[in-house]
Amino acid sequence: MEKSKSPTVGFFLPTAIILIVIGWGGLLATLILMEPSGGTRWVFFFTTVLALTGTFLPLVAFLNRRFPTQPPPTSLVILRQSLWSGIYVSTLAWLMIGGVLNPAIGALLAIGIVLIEWMLRLRERSQWRP
Repeated sequence: MEKSKSPTVGFFLPTAIILIVIGWGGLLATLILMEPSGGTRWVFFFTTVLALTGTFLPLVAFLNRRFPTQPPPTSLVILRQSLWSGIYVSTLAWLMIGGVLNPAIGALLAIGIVLIEWMLRLRERSQWRP
């Protein structure tokens, strides 16, 4: 019996292209056309998450395909892992704007995100499927 595999990188390319165009286009428009204010800052963070999620999506799909796990990740798991990278970088930008970012906080935040994802994958692995 052949084991199921995670989706291919090509499966995620349309989604990645849409997220990249909306994210990087919106980020560019935010930086060039808008005045800095409270609402503009939230648009900046939102478009940063979209842009980086789309950028990391093919890479995460490739890594999940290259290093298979049991059970294989679904497309939603791969999208979630890409979203973590976008959220991580946006959070780093938010902390940098506030002037509180240092290497220890960045490392602890990365460790926390990796730990959360590891626990979610552990929960998926422990589910009983007859």
